[in-house]
Amino acid sequence: MAELVVFHHVQGLTPGIESFAESLREAGHLVHVPDLFEGRCFDSLDAGSTYVQQTGFAEVIARGVAAVQELPGELVYAGFSLGVLPAQLLAQTRPGARGALLICACAPVTEFGDRWPEDVPVQIHAMNNDPEFIRADLEAARELVGQAREAELFLYPGSDHLFADSSLSDYDEAAAASLLDRAVEFARATD
Repeated sequence: MAELVVFHHVQGLTPGIESFAESLREAGHLVHVPDLFEGRCFDSLDAGSTYVQQTGFAEVIARGVAAVQELPGELVYAGFSLGVLPAQLLAQTRPGARGALLICACAPVTEFGDRWPEDVPVQIHAMNNDPEFIRADLEAARELVGQAREAELFLYPGSDHLFADSSLSDYDEAAAASLLDRAVEFARATD
């Protein structure tokens, strides 16, 4: 059994994120799902983005860091889109990190340090024609995969950004199922 923290995307802690976490629990893993937005959920990416801009990216990331302070260091950090920021920061900098699942986003490694830690495996999942990912994150993902000892980049057919959140219109059942299968196995391998 692995222990994971799943950070939600810019629309908040939606039922789809809760469902993803529950599927990981059903596979035998211990999963924490902190709410970085203090109970707020948004109907659109734009509305969520406005909230994040008003709150500040640094504050949202700090909430993610604070959410794990009482948890053991041996965690797999997972993040969806915006949630990739605290997940990647913690995977790169918190001692004991067991792995990282970066879903729909990837920041340049240099945002959080000089290099990706040698002993931290990582998977990156996105759609191959997601304009958000292609424009801002694909190059960073490829650089991370080239740098890390254990890293995989999975690109699914399609153009939806939050394809793995079953409560949103972007949901793609086939791609989400593949991601979940890979995430379950990834978590199992980190144990």
